[in-house]
Amino acid sequence: MMQIVSPISCSSPKRYALIACEIVFREVCRLAADSRNIVDPIFMRKGLHDVDTKDMAAELQGKVDSVDASRYEAILLAYGRCNDGLAGVRAGAIPLVIPRAHDCITLFLGSKERYREYFDGHPGTYFRTSGWIERDFANEAGGVMRKLGLDRTREEYVAEYGQENADYIMQMIGGWEENYSRLAFIDTGVAEALAYAERTRREADEKGWAFDHVRGDLGLLGELLEGPWDPDRFVVVPPGQAIAVRNDELILESRGEEDLRGDP
Repeated sequence: MMQIVSPISCSSPKRYALIACEIVFREVCRLAADSRNIVDPIFMRKGLHDVDTKDMAAELQGKVDSVDASRYEAILLAYGRCNDGLAGVRAGAIPLVIPRAHDCITLFLGSKERYREYFDGHPGTYFRTSGWIERDFANEAGGVMRKLGLDRTREEYVAEYGQENADYIMQMIGGWEENYSRLAFIDTGVAEALAYAERTRREADEKGWAFDHVRGDLGLLGELLEGPWDPDRFVVVPPGQAIAVRNDELILESRGEEDLRGDP
């Protein structure tokens, strides 16, 4: 005999718009597909936060404002503090929800506490994930490097600036690597067939760096899509208020217009 389930006992799924950096594309798509809620993802280009934080905030604000608030209960932001590129982004008619995270590495590791623990225990680490491998290199020359004027060949620099200056520019472009000695692949369980961990290991060997295969944790991203949102792990920005940064373990908070005029 078929049992009839009362609709009162079944909670209706909520509908959220989710704005995310394309770095978390695979993880967000997997979580959205499995979510009990209806989540409509909107992906922003990688590298939005690399140069000008005001540009990032303006672009994200435009995307937030373009969402049809009548269709959703909240707008979820799969971002972290990200070089303060979300400071000042304001909620419109519906709330914004954002994790308390320094950057996307926190999203891949599952919490700000685990991020801090790994960061303190493994200084000089550069990270790779499926998103960084698939989208970082494709965008680098056409995005940040072009904005900085650093996407040309050595010969082009020689022609414009001379041999000595060209050598200095090339040294500075590659100089960022001097701050790192370890390459870590954060394995979130997506794209396993593509063997990105082994690819990262080979890259570490080529650089002469140590390699670390780190277990990822999608718990924080999953909670963002599912709710309810623990105030220790998320900031809920009510309509009319905006995201503000904090210089403590809470990382982010919500502020009204009068509070935003003061110092962060």
